Amino acid sequence: MNDNAEQQHPTAAPSYAAAQLARAFTTGLTHEDADTRRRAEVRGQRWRQVLAGMAAGRLTIGSRTPVAGLPAWATPEVVRGGFATGTASAGGPLQPYEAEAARSFGVPAERRSLFAHCLTEPGLAWLWALLDSGHYEIGVPEEAALLTLAWLVRHGEVDAALDLAAELEPFAGRLRFLPRPADGPAPDSADGVHRYTVSDTVDTLVRRRPNAAVETQREALAVWQPFGDELLVHWLRTARDGRVLELAPDDDWLTDGATLLGRYRRLAAEHTRCTKHRGPKANLGILRGALEEVVAGRPLDARRLGLLRHAVESMVRRRGLPGSAAHTALRRGQAAQAALPSHHALAQLMVRRLAVLPQDTGVTDVAPLLRAVTEEEGRETGLPVGAAVPPVIGRVVESALSAPIGTLVERGVVPSAEVLSELVPQLVAATTTRSYRDEALRALMTAHYRAFRNRRSLLLLDLERQVRVEELPWVRAVSGQRSAVPGRADGEGALTVLRQLGELAVQAFPGTLLPNPLVRELGELGRRCDLGAPFVEELAADIFMGAFGPKFLTAARIAGDLLGGGSLYERYYGIDYAAVRDLASAEADAASARSSGARTSPGFARLCAERAGTPSGFWSVAANGTVIEQAQILTTHNLATLVGRVGIAPRPGWADLARRCFVTVCRLTARVHHNPRPLGTVKDAAYAWRQMLFHLSLCPPGEQRRMIAGLREETARHPAHVAARLAPALAGLTLIAEGGTFDADGTADGGRARRLLGWSTDGHGMRNQPHT
Repeated sequence: MNDNAEQQHPTAAPSYAAAQLARAFTTGLTHEDADTRRRAEVRGQRWRQVLAGMAAGRLTIGSRTPVAGLPAWATPEVVRGGFATGTASAGGPLQPYEAEAARSFGVPAERRSLFAHCLTEPGLAWLWALLDSGHYEIGVPEEAALLTLAWLVRHGEVDAALDLAAELEPFAGRLRFLPRPADGPAPDSADGVHRYTVSDTVDTLVRRRPNAAVETQREALAVWQPFGDELLVHWLRTARDGRVLELAPDDDWLTDGATLLGRYRRLAAEHTRCTKHRGPKANLGILRGALEEVVAGRPLDARRLGLLRHAVESMVRRRGLPGSAAHTALRRGQAAQAALPSHHALAQLMVRRLAVLPQDTGVTDVAPLLRAVTEEEGRETGLPVGAAVPPVIGRVVESALSAPIGTLVERGVVPSAEVLSELVPQLVAATTTRSYRDEALRALMTAHYRAFRNRRSLLLLDLERQVRVEELPWVRAVSGQRSAVPGRADGEGALTVLRQLGELAVQAFPGTLLPNPLVRELGELGRRCDLGAPFVEELAADIFMGAFGPKFLTAARIAGDLLGGGSLYERYYGIDYAAVRDLASAEADAASARSSGARTSPGFARLCAERAGTPSGFWSVAANGTVIEQAQILTTHNLATLVGRVGIAPRPGWADLARRCFVTVCRLTARVHHNPRPLGTVKDAAYAWRQMLFHLSLCPPGEQRRMIAGLREETARHPAHVAARLAPALAGLTLIAEGGTFDADGTADGGRARRLLGWSTDGHGMRNQPHT
C-alpha cells in the first residue's frame, strides 16, 4: 500500500448517491402528502450536494476527513448510507441565538467576531456565568469548545487554553463554537433517562387531529338518531294498526311537521359530518322527504307511500317503539357513548397539564398526568368530570417518562433494541464523565457527550475508524482533569453499567442483533473499565472490502474460551475454536514483532472466506454477506464477550432466552410466506436462530435435550408453513445434539437436515414455498 493516504485513499462510487437522488426526486414529484414531498425535496438537495462535491473533488467519501478543508473532529452533515454532504453541522447561517448574542455583546453578527469577543474579559465572564449556572445546551459538539476554553482559563490552565484557541481559530468564522443559552440546567441522567421530552410529547399531542370516522359516528348518535326518532313519532300520529297515513293529518300535525323541517335545515347546516340523512333511500331521508311533500300540500303517490310505510315498519321492528323500554335503553346507551369526550379533546387536556412542566426533560411521575378529568378542568374545558384518559393518549404521555432504563423497558416505553440504543448515551454520558473532578466541567462534558453521540457515522473504507470523543481538541485539552487514578470507582461504575445494559439488551430483546449504536456505547464502557475485550459492529455487506480489524479475531478467541471444547454451538457451526486460539496467538506474536499495531487480521479474514466458500477475487453483496455472517458466527456477535468477560447473567436463565429466541425465529419465518422480498427476514430469522443456539449451549445437557424436544411443539402454535420451512433446521439441530455431523455442504440425510444460515449466493431454501 502506498504511504500517501490522501492520494491513494479509496472512495465510494457515486452510483448509490445518484440512486438516492432519483428516489428523492420521484417522491418529491409524485407523493400525495405535501409534507412528504417537502422532506423529499430537502433530501434531494442534500444528495445533489453529495454528487457535486464528489465530482468537484471537495468530498472524499470513505475517509475520516471527507470534506476538504475540515479536520476530522468537525462534525459533518451526513445523509443515509454515511455520505457527507460537504456541509458542517456547526456551519451554515447564524443561528438566532448567535445573532442575539452578537447584539448583546455589541459586535458584528458574524462568527469570527463572536469567537474573538469570547476571548476578552467580558466574553469570558459571560461563559463563566453559563458554566456556573448550567443554563446552556450543547446541540453539536463544537458548541462545547468555548465553554471548555473558559473553564481552562479560570482554572489556570492558560497554556492549554491558548493551544485550544489556536487550533479552533482557523475555523472561527465557519463553525459555531458558541454554546446555546437555556432556561435551566440539563437534567441529571444518572438516575433516569427518557425517550421523549415534555416538549416532544406536547408536539405529538398538538398534532393529533380529531378522528373523522369517530366524530361522524358521534354526530349520528347525538344528532341524527334522536331527530329520526322525532320524525318517526310524528308519522306514527297518523297511524292506525301500525299503518301510517291511515288517519288524515290535522292542522296541528302539519304545523308540528313544518317546525320539524325547519329544525332539520338548521341541524343540517350545523352538523355536516354525517351525510346519510341526505340519502333519499335511507329511512330518515324517506321520512323527511315524505313530510316535505305532505306539508307542502302534495299527496303522496303509491310508490312513495309504500316506501314511507316500509321505512316506519322497519324502524319499529329493529329498535321498538319510541318510548318503549327496549328503545329507551338503546338510546340511553347511545347517548352515553356520544357524550364521551373525544380522544382529541382529552389530548388537548394533556397538553394543558404538560404545559406547566419543564419542557426540556422527561417526567418522573406520569400518574398525576393520567388522572381522570377533575371538576375544575370540567368547568374550564367542558369535558365531563371523571372522564378517563384513554390508553392511546396515555401511551403518548408515558413516552416522556424519566426512569431507570430497565423500568422503561418493562413498561413498554422502550419497545426494541434500536430504541434502547437511542437512550443509552444519556446513561453512558453520566457514567463516563464521573471521573472529572470539577462539577462544572463534569456537567459540561456530560452535555457534550450526549451531543457527540448524535453525530451520525460516516461511511468509512479501508478499515478506517469513526472519530472518538477523546479526539476532539476541547476534550483532549481537559483530559488531564480526570481522577489521577483512572478511577477505580470510575472503572467499577462503568463495569456495573455495562453489565446492566448487557443483561437488559439480551434479556429484553432476545433474538435481536445488538444494533451498532448500542455496540459503540458498550465498547465505550468497556474501554472505561479497561475490560480488554472488544465489541464488534455489524458490517455492511454492500461496502465490505474483505478485511477485518484485529478485534474480530480477539472476539472470536473470547468466544472460543467460552464455547470451545465441544459445545453445541461449536459442533453445530463446525468451528474449531482451538485453531482460532492458535491463530490469535500467532497474529499477536507477529504484531508484537512489529513497531506498530496491525490494522487488519488477514488470518481471520481468510478463515471467514474459507468457511463461507467464497472464491478468491469474487465479489457480490451476497458473497460479502456470507463472509460477514461467518465472522458473526465465530465471534457470536458480542454475546460471548458479554457473558465471558462482562459477566452478564440474564434472568430467568439461558433456557428461557433460548425459548424466546425460537419464538422470534417462528414469528420471522411466518413473514416469509407470500413475501416478494423475503431475504432480509430470512437473514434476521437465522440471526435469532444463532442466538438461540448460543443460549442453548450454556444450558446443562439434560436441559438442552428437553428444550430441543419442545421446539417442534412451539412450531405447532404457528401456521403450518412455518413448521415446513423450519423442518430442515430442526432436523439438523437434533442431529448435532445427538452426536451427528453435517456434510461439507452443511446438510445431512439427503438434504432433509440442514444448517440454518442467513446469507446464500445461490438462493435460500427457506424462501421456497413449502408443500404443506
